[in-house]
Amino acid sequence: MSTNPEKDAHKFGETHQKLLETGFHVFSERTIGAANLTDIANEAGVGVMTVYRHFDKKPDLVLAVSAWAWEEYRKGITPVADRSGMKASELFSKFLDTFIDMYRNHPDLLRFNQYFNAYVKREGIPPERMQPYEKVIEEVANQFHQLYQQGQEDGTLRTDIPEKEIFSATLHLMLAAVTRYAVGLVYDAGIDPVQELLLLKKMLMREYVVEPEA
Repeated sequence: MSTNPEKDAHKFGETHQKLLETGFHVFSERTIGAANLTDIANEAGVGVMTVYRHFDKKPDLVLAVSAWAWEEYRKGITPVADRSGMKASELFSKFLDTFIDMYRNHPDLLRFNQYFNAYVKREGIPPERMQPYEKVIEEVANQFHQLYQQGQEDGTLRTDIPEKEIFSATLHLMLAAVTRYAVGLVYDAGIDPVQELLLLKKMLMREYVVEPEA
């Protein structure tokens, strides 16, 4: 038995972090349904009983990985308040860019989220355990609310359309598109996903941005 609780706690924390990172990597590459705790243990270089000391069962690990992954992503979201001086149309452009950036720099998170949604539905995991993902959506909604308010002030965004309607359409269209490309669901292997995403962005800008009068 160890006589150094502080050292033990540190080692436990390191192992826990390693399991989260390994779980994220394995789940985003193989799909969550195809991987088990033994796969995670082998990939992390630990015994499967070590995994069970941290997580009682697979759903516990999956949910912990989701919470960790989305929190890591949330930390990188630049608040609208940090872009003071921009018009609403410019903020909306930046907002759309965050989805394209996610495809470019976080395709593994998009793949994981796609597999995660399918897994929790299949396993019947209750909605209240989805809070980490909902927290990110709330943060994104708050960012959009601020830019919509800016649009009401400077008139560069169509505020004749309800905020919820623009946000919902924009979120679902962009997220569906970047996820589809991230998991490889494309009709033509020769296409350039980023160019198509930029085209989708241009279409949304044309729909919701108020052009200055000549």
